[in-house]
Formats: sequence, C-alpha cells, structure tokens
Amino acid sequence: MNSTESFTMRTLKLGLIYSSLIFNVFIVYKYLDGSHLVDEKWSKSAAGEAEAVAAVSCSGHGRAYLDGIIGGDGTPVCECNACFTGLDCFESVPECVLDADSGNPIYLEPFWMKHAASTAIVVSGWHRMGYEYDDGSLISQELRSEIFKLHDIVKNVNTTDRYIIFGAGSTQLLGAAVHSLSLKSSTPTKVVASVPYYPVYKSQTELLDSTKYKFTGDASIQNTSDSSTSFIEFVTSPNNPDGQLKKAVLKGSNKIHDLAYYWPHYSPIVSPVDEDIAIFTLSKLTGHAGSRFGWALIKDKDLYQRMVKYMDLNTYGVSRETQLRALKLLKHVVRGGGQELFEFGYGTMKHRWELLSKTLQASKRFSVQHLSSQYCTFLDKHRTPSPAFAWIKCEQEEDEECSKVVLGEAKVIGRAGSLFGAGNDYVRVSLADSQDHFNILLNHIEKLVSQEKIGSGTRFHFYNTANQTWHANYQFMGLDQDIQCSFDGSSFAHHQGAATIAAT
Repeated sequence: MNSTESFTMRTLKLGLIYSSLIFNVFIVYKYLDGSHLVDEKWSKSAAGEAEAVAAVSCSGHGRAYLDGIIGGDGTPVCECNACFTGLDCFESVPECVLDADSGNPIYLEPFWMKHAASTAIVVSGWHRMGYEYDDGSLISQELRSEIFKLHDIVKNVNTTDRYIIFGAGSTQLLGAAVHSLSLKSSTPTKVVASVPYYPVYKSQTELLDSTKYKFTGDASIQNTSDSSTSFIEFVTSPNNPDGQLKKAVLKGSNKIHDLAYYWPHYSPIVSPVDEDIAIFTLSKLTGHAGSRFGWALIKDKDLYQRMVKYMDLNTYGVSRETQLRALKLLKHVVRGGGQELFEFGYGTMKHRWELLSKTLQASKRFSVQHLSSQYCTFLDKHRTPSPAFAWIKCEQEEDEECSKVVLGEAKVIGRAGSLFGAGNDYVRVSLADSQDHFNILLNHIEKLVSQEKIGSGTRFHFYNTANQTWHANYQFMGLDQDIQCSFDGSSFAHHQGAATIAAT
C-alpha cells in the first residue's frame, strides 16, 4: 500500500469514527433528553378532554368534571345541583332539604363559563416540578404583580410598601398571623373578635391549642385595664355573617383585618384599608373556593418574616398549579379593569338580596339584618346592599333555636347563631350558591313566611271565666285575637283587635 492509499484509508477511518460520534451524540440528544420526546400536539388531546366534559349539559342542573366519577360507558357522571337528581340531573327532589350552611360562591360560575377561552389553562405533566421558583422564592412574581394591579384598580387596600405572603386560602394565613403576632408578647395573648364573628377564628385558635394565645370571645367585653395583657383582634369587614362594615373595638391591640368580602360585588368600597395586616382570598373574589388561595399584605418587615417562617414550616408554599390558575383568572379581571366581573357579581347578589329581604319583611316571626345604601368609590355611585349571607333572627320567644325552626319548617340547613358568638335566635343562610340553589332557598322561605297567615292562630291559651265560658287568646297574622265560647257551644263571639283582617 503506497502512502497515498494509506492516507486515504486513515482519512476514511477517521471520517467513520467522527460520523459515529456525531450519530451517537444525536441519538443521546434526541432520545435521552426528555424535552425532545414531547408530542407537539399533546395539548390538543388535553383540551379535547376538557371541552368534551364541559359539553355535558346535565340538563342545566349540574356539572361533569374531568376528575369526577366515570360511568360504565366511559363517560363522566353528572354531579347534580342541590335538590336535583338522575343521570342527567333532570329530576327535582320533592320535599328536598336544602343545605345553605356553606358559603360556596358558585353564583359566579356563569361568568367564567362565558369567558371559557380566555380563562382556561392547560398544565403540562412537568410544569414546575421543583420546590421553588427560579428566583428561589415560593411565589409567582407575575401573580404578585397582578394582585397589586387589581388592588390599585379597586382601591380597597393600601399596597404601598407592603410585603405579600401567599397561603392555602385565608384560613391558613389567619393562623399564621395569630401565631406570628403572639411571639411578640411574653405573656399569653388573648384572641378576640366582635360578635357576631366568623366561627373559624375561635375553632382554629382552639384547635392549635397554643400556650402563647387563647381565644377569649367578644372584643367588647374584654378587660383592658391590665397593661400586661396583650390582645389580637380580628376585624372582619364586611362582616361574616351580617355584612356590616366593621372597625376595631380595642385600642392599642394587634389587629388582623379579614377583608375576604371587601370587593365591589359584596360591599361598597368606601376607602382603602390602611392597616398592618390585610388578608384576602380568591374564593370570594373570583368564586374559586376549591383552589385554596389567599394572600396577606403586611406592613411590618419583622412580622412578615415570622409569617414566612410559619408558612415555610407549615406547607412550604402554595401549589404551583393553584398559582398558575389564579394568575390566569386575575389577568382576565385586570385586563377589563374589574368592571365586568364586579358588575356581574354585584348585579346577581343585589337581586338575590332584594328578593329575600322583601320576602322576610312581610314576616312578623322572622327578621333579617338591615344594611344601608352607601357610596362606592369603585362604582362611583351609591349602591344598594348585596351581602353574601342573610343573618336571620327568630323574633318569637318560643322559637329558641332559629336554625332548628328554619330546618324543621322550611327544610333549610343554616348555621346556628351560637357558632358566631351570638344567640341561638339567629341563623346564617348563604345566598352565594348556584342559581338553582337560590331559587329553591327563596321558594322555601316564601312558603315559611306564607304559613304565618295560616298557622299563627294555632297557639291558643285557654282560661275559664266565672260565667262558665271559655276564652281563647291567640294571634293571627301577628295581631292579638280573642274567642269566647260557652260550655255547650250555644253562644260564640270573636273579638278582633284593632285591625280588620280578611280571611285568606
């Protein structure tokens, strides 16, 4: 073999070696790098599944879900609204007992269905699998930015120089705030709230059973003369259950402002809240209670750092999927300046309140909280009330437990007043569920009130008189009545009160 042939062979061998190396590198790159194994059309399949489930009508009285039960034929099973049943939720349940205890904000569902395309998300199987974001934090900076934008639009809270913490709903943040504030005191801190108060303040504080703090009830009856005693006061505005705008009762106490309902669909925005701790929740803003997302705006850096430590040890942040969903929803709200969502929410809740309060105004046996019209800076007009709950009172002494009366006679499950620190003559009923739910609630309450005209004359008080006649005193439509009758029934007199009552 001459030198030319030898050189050619060496060149050919080197070429084969280099080609083999390049090929192997390509194989490793192509098949071992997971990002290059992705089917570019994977999202179409996922979107198709979501659209197929959303297309299941359930007769307009329920919903099918991707994570719901699958029937024997492989199709998703309808989950029916309250008091509806059947495979397609077409059948109404006679004599149905309606659960109006929960504050499920399902009334906003039609709004999001109208904006399905702009608020849907498709999440890949490898979406943010790590613990932290790229900057090492546990919060989406984009979501943080959208939250601040929305507050600046609505002007319901001062966001200047505020730190922000994300939590699994407002409930987790309330616990973190109590714990972190109590660390400042060398003696056990008393946790208080003005009556009626949101029951979670008491139940969560007692569940944690800390030696650092204890729930001691109504803020208005606390002894504040001992300067060594420290207080943490929950200030809920608008208040749950009665919708009133509240202020702190105790001077000099640590305050946690729970502003879950301080949005234009439930309350007039009278001015920005400027306090040390302000807590909000996605569930009342957009209706997505199941996403479990809330945030706290904190003024003091030391308190912020203590709360961050609590959250790190408790859950180490909020799920990335939850933050992604919240981001998508809030971007839609901010893009429209909040007007469309808040006008829809306010219009719906206002109409429901008008119908229910008008029904109860016709009753002598039941009353409901009084709420006044107020000027709203966001809407730039006076707005009539639109609370999330009806705070109903049983006015008659014999109706000692109002929740049992409403359940027994109206077939409505409400939350007893005693759970709010109030008397059992109160019951809270939710107005924020689906339209089906509210229609049934209103129908049950209307029947309850209408029965007063029929059934109020059944409470008789008999007594015998000297001339051998019976007298029976009773009430009819709230007015005192009197019946006089002889033993043999031969004479009868019906003495009516000051008003004339037509038979119905």
